[in-house]
Amino acid sequence: MPEITVVCATGPRQVVELRHICPEGTTALHVLQALAQSLGLDAAALQAVVDDGRIGVWGKPVTADRALVEGDRLEVYRPLTVDPKVARRERFVRQGAKTAGLFAKKRPGAKAGY
Repeated sequence: MPEITVVCATGPRQVVELRHICPEGTTALHVLQALAQSLGLDAAALQAVVDDGRIGVWGKPVTADRALVEGDRLEVYRPLTVDPKVARRERFVRQGAKTAGLFAKKRPGAKAGY
């Protein structure tokens, strides 16, 4: 019987990691249904995860009907609350142009940009 690791991001900087032993040929959906309570997912949240395709194995998106094998790491992703591009722009505005970026710290006597 294969042992599967299930990882779910329940909130910012909060991760739940569980180990689950399941029979051969078990799909990702079956594992999620079995561990929904432990992961903090109700029926509606579980359906949203499956419908939106927010599951993966070792960082690669998969469908809910994928059969899991020994050593798989099933991951449940939560939706992004902020677009990363927008967050970076806002962070840059807050920090200012002089204190952010690759060339913010210059060595004394160095050429511009190095």
